[in-house]
Amino acid sequence: MANRIPLILGPGLMNTPRLWEHQTVHLADIADIGIVDTRQDTSLAAMAQRMLDSAPPTFAYAGLSMGGYMAFEMMRMAPERVVKLALLDTAAYNDTSERRAVRRDMIALAEKGDFETVKRNTMPIFLSPQRLQDREIVGIATGMCDEVGPQVFVQQMTAIMQRRDSRDTLRDIRVPTLVICGRQDQGTPLAASEEIAAGIPGSRLAVVEDCGHLSTIEQPQAVTALLRDWLLYG
Repeated sequence: MANRIPLILGPGLMNTPRLWEHQTVHLADIADIGIVDTRQDTSLAAMAQRMLDSAPPTFAYAGLSMGGYMAFEMMRMAPERVVKLALLDTAAYNDTSERRAVRRDMIALAEKGDFETVKRNTMPIFLSPQRLQDREIVGIATGMCDEVGPQVFVQQMTAIMQRRDSRDTLRDIRVPTLVICGRQDQGTPLAASEEIAAGIPGSRLAVVEDCGHLSTIEQPQAVTALLRDWLLYG
């Protein structure tokens, strides 16, 4: 297809490009796709700036979880470069003190060499209950964690803990925006996506059934179909 739209995909915590494998393959006919490198920086702003430095002049952006947090940074930095926005399984609010305490405990486990416990504790947050029995899906999720490793996990967790509250940014987003959330998302529950959709003028909320936080691998066909419609029609 001529004139494919540039599409940049932002992974979440402990995610690799495999998070977007189905979308990368099945949207390639309508989009030139790149995936953000989230493994080198220690702040969301630095991740967003790295992405902007290597991105085309204008592009569509889809980010899941931490990738959504990066989207808000990017929309503050260079909103004129984004022509379409998709926010998957993410939140605009920052962490509560209780949530920061949980993150600090996970960082401590990783730093003392117990990354296996980190992964084990993370899976029920990443995946819906029914997918925890699916060896293939669990294998993809844990494989991404292993590829990222404990050092980058600590960097990413630290960046997430330091993120700002982005709810005041929502009203300024003026591009076609799709908000996607898995019905059983335990990491960023549906109420967080409902808040984002309510705050962005003209945005559309899509709820994916039988799906947790990692929607792109739990229900890849459904998410890809939603993203295709968003890319083609806004």
